[in-house]
Amino acid sequence: MYRVDITADLNDEDQSGYVWTFLDEARDPAQITPGALVVAGDEDAAAVCQVVDLAPAGDGTIVHLRLLPGLVDDYRALVERAMAS
Repeated sequence: MYRVDITADLNDEDQSGYVWTFLDEARDPAQITPGALVVAGDEDAAAVCQVVDLAPAGDGTIVHLRLLPGLVDDYRALVERAMAS
């Protein structure tokens, strides 16, 4: 089970070719900025993504996400290695 930064359907790409969701789906919208690395998806299926851009859309803001390769656990191992003393 994962605690995601932003809820998204990881199979839902728009005409940009990127996964998209709405900014109001974020736990903390202030963390969702272009270039930021986030965990997106839902508690059962999550992936590490890079925020590509934010685009105004009607009453909301669309967030485009680039899926990064590997599993969330792969990135956890990377961070743990980097922080090891």
